[in-house]
Amino acid sequence: MTGTDINQVIKEHGPALLAYATRLTGGDRHLAEDVLQETWLRAWKNADRLTEDLGSIRGWLRRIAHNVAIDLHRSRKARPTEVNLSDPMLHNAATVADPTDLINTRIDLDEALEKLSPSHRTTVKKIYFEDRTTATAASMLGIPAGTVKSRIHNALNNLRAAMAVPSSQAA
Repeated sequence: MTGTDINQVIKEHGPALLAYATRLTGGDRHLAEDVLQETWLRAWKNADRLTEDLGSIRGWLRRIAHNVAIDLHRSRKARPTEVNLSDPMLHNAATVADPTDLINTRIDLDEALEKLSPSHRTTVKKIYFEDRTTATAASMLGIPAGTVKSRIHNALNNLRAAMAVPSSQAA
């Protein structure tokens, strides 16, 4: 066999190499075919190496397929997961919420916050808007942590009532 007869190499080693690539890819036939295609491309580019005089052709092809499979695995891990946009469930998830709903909710929340007592409003702002812990908010407000928890509990109940959100929906 000459070093440049790629068709003969494919005929002779193709089925075994496809089986090997399928095992490498965990049984994913489509990915195995991608591995095989890249392996054949590299073999064609290095046709001068496809001779038994330089070692086992099948061994060389298996090593190339192995390297290609590793490269594909690494490249898939390095990029975000692909999403099938034809899935109808994703169309619903991809839609953008109406900004007027967010604006109206914010206006309602601001009005409800204004109805709270100043101590409750300040405590809610420390915990939820400034993202403070109970202990940090207590220290900043100069009150015990238990008082902060009590104020938050009462304030959230008052906010739910003011915004007419059933407690089962509120977080």
